Amino acid sequence: SKREIKMRKLGSTKVRPEQLLRIEDHDFALRPGFGGSPIPVGIDVQVESIDSISEVDMDFTMTLYLRHYWKDERLSFRSNKNKSMTFDGRLIKKIWVPDVFFVHSKRSFIHDTTVENVMLRVYPDGNVLFSLRITVSAMCFMDFSRFPLDTQNCSLELESYAYNEDDLMLYWKHGNKSLSTDEHISLSQFFIEEFSASSGLAFYSSTGWYNRLFINFALRRHILFFVLQSYFPAMLMVMLSWVSFWIDRRAVPARVSLGITTVLTMSTIMTGVSASMPQVSYIKAVDVYLWISFLFVFLSVIEYAAVNYLTTIEERKQRKKRGKASGMYSIDAVQAMAFDGCFHDTDVDMDLTAFSDRCDENETRARAASVSNVDTNRIKRKRSLKGNVGRIILQNNHVIDTYSRIIFPSVYIVFNVFYWGLYL
Repeated sequence: SKREIKMRKLGSTKVRPEQLLRIEDHDFALRPGFGGSPIPVGIDVQVESIDSISEVDMDFTMTLYLRHYWKDERLSFRSNKNKSMTFDGRLIKKIWVPDVFFVHSKRSFIHDTTVENVMLRVYPDGNVLFSLRITVSAMCFMDFSRFPLDTQNCSLELESYAYNEDDLMLYWKHGNKSLSTDEHISLSQFFIEEFSASSGLAFYSSTGWYNRLFINFALRRHILFFVLQSYFPAMLMVMLSWVSFWIDRRAVPARVSLGITTVLTMSTIMTGVSASMPQVSYIKAVDVYLWISFLFVFLSVIEYAAVNYLTTIEERKQRKKRGKASGMYSIDAVQAMAFDGCFHDTDVDMDLTAFSDRCDENETRARAASVSNVDTNRIKRKRSLKGNVGRIILQNNHVIDTYSRIIFPSVYIVFNVFYWGLYL
């Protein structure tokens, strides 16, 4: 025929693709084998990269090569060397191609730098290879109940939009080997545990059953970042709040300031974690840890409030007893300290008779009475203080502080063992 003669000419490069494939002789608005059995369309995918995972938007972005395989006898041609012909994207609009789309996708586009990344390869027997380079953002239904010790399972789903299973049958071209990935794929917060391919059916009440293909991948979160940013600072704040138990119970400014500082710091840590997470209606694993840690810090403040209150009541009772016993000479420890510059505990240095004697001795010493008696009293005082230092330290701390030094760390250690054993 005249068309075949033209193809054999040396100037065949001037022949348009439509003439080579006899596109004008057929109606490509209809699928191959229209009215007959469904046309099988094989799919294989090469994942180039996973660009991002967003917990706030609950989606992921992936760049991949999507390849379609089918047979359309209308595109068959004669070839002496049985070689295929390759075309770019300009021919796609003139022939029939599968209308595959991504289910649950939010955004997607075909790369067009420097030209549109589309390839069409036609074999003499009518077999067709159609390849695209696509970036797609799709939903991933994430469960954050174990965050940040979680593993997320996401999937990218492919399906024909117009043709149900009576007209088009989607399948993985090479089974499980149809899905391949780049060896250098890595994410900042996740470790990719596995990639797998699967298939199934989707039903729509208006249009029927459709073949659906799944690209499944499991992502395990790297925990080191959250240990350094959330868990470790929370541990330090809890342990810092325990320092209050070792400070004298009468040092009100020191203990109150320490308690308020640790509470505010814990609030800042919790706010920072919540700001980077979606507002879900259930409790996350990190919330459990931070709220329990916050409770420990808060209880340390309440503990000192109880200690201070009970100490005040005890001192009032002791002042009343001393007032009845000593009458006009009743003074408290603070006043005694103002007289001689030494701290006087209730049971050690508050003997008013001895204090009165020391005042007499001071007056006598001021009048240059007897130097030997002054030296003797100083030696006795030093020995008395050395023998009662441990007793004074214990009495300067309430019994609640003594028990708190043991109970708070023990309970917190038990909580950490239970928490990490449950979620890891």
